[in-house]
Amino acid sequence: MKPNGLNAARPIRIRGVARSILIAFALAVITLAAIALPGGAAAATDSGASGQRTIQVSGNGEVQAAPDFAVLSLAIETHAATAAEAAGRNGALAQKVGAALKAKLGDNGKTWTGGYSLYPEYSDDNRPNAKPTVTGYQAANSITVETGALDLVGPLIDAAIAAGANRINSLDFNLRNDTLPRNQAIAKAAKDAQAQAQALADALGVKLGPIVSATTISESRPEPMMARMATMAVGSSTPVQAGEVTVPATVSLTYQIE
Repeated sequence: MKPNGLNAARPIRIRGVARSILIAFALAVITLAAIALPGGAAAATDSGASGQRTIQVSGNGEVQAAPDFAVLSLAIETHAATAAEAAGRNGALAQKVGAALKAKLGDNGKTWTGGYSLYPEYSDDNRPNAKPTVTGYQAANSITVETGALDLVGPLIDAAIAAGANRINSLDFNLRNDTLPRNQAIAKAAKDAQAQAQALADALGVKLGPIVSATTISESRPEPMMARMATMAVGSSTPVQAGEVTVPATVSLTYQIE
């Protein structure tokens, strides 16, 4: 007899196809979960129509290498009442600086003009509606030096300043050929990606299958190392420490889930 006209609760039984659908749904939920790991990215995905479940990871690596050439950029800046005077003074000094650099450099590198500018200078008048007044002109001529003789960098700076250069724009150290350190960085990135894949598989309770794809992401050239110049006493030579160049790499791996 049914109490109060209500049907008694009956246990729900999952049979055949229904059970298979629920299991497939649960696996899909697991494989679509993503876990962020330090040093890279990792995710589990379902490839869709093929039914292949995969884990995708991205690993990073970098190697430090000693530089083998330097690029120095310096400038001659002059000020005068007229444009012609500013340009004339600048040209004379630029010739002296260029000659001094070539004499010091010899056959150990090359120099070229990095840029030139000539523009008016204006007075600082903050009064309302005040028209700017030209007070003079500034000329700037930059010279770039490239050399593989790293021990000459300090003496080159000294020679340029003694000849009339009054501004150092930049000094960078880099690698002419980064093949070996880049391959080493790729190997480190691959190991990082493999470790992430195994950690993700363990977290999801699945087993890694074979690698179905492996790619390296294009990186820019090695990150140049800015030179460190120590404080120096007046009249002493310029000490320069090259440091090391960082060569980065990124590797992406896709594993099949067994």
